[in-house]
Amino acid sequence: MKTIMRYILAAVFGIAGVAHFTRTEGFTNIVPHYLPFKDFIVKASGVAELIISFFLLIKRPGNFFKKIINSFLMLVLPANIYMAQKSLPLGSIDVPKPLLWARVPLQFVLIKIVNKL
Repeated sequence: MKTIMRYILAAVFGIAGVAHFTRTEGFTNIVPHYLPFKDFIVKASGVAELIISFFLLIKRPGNFFKKIINSFLMLVLPANIYMAQKSLPLGSIDVPKPLLWARVPLQFVLIKIVNKL
């Protein structure tokens, strides 16, 4: 079961990572207004997600890598909160506000899953 979950997470991070480069504008819009270098942040987080995806595909993460993944999930949390506060669309999709807020605790669910791998 852990292997299946690891592959699912690898797919999620991989798809999100690619989307940072194919749908850059949608991700740029959810970077909080107080942060500079939005385009760099979007591309850097996309690279981080692709790296996480790659390493999840090749082996089970050790404690150090789990901490890196969890730190990344916490670093992107402000974007999810900002998106929910401002009711920003997910790319070209208008998402109901309750679902936008549901993404916030999802970060903590992902952390729990990562810790169980």
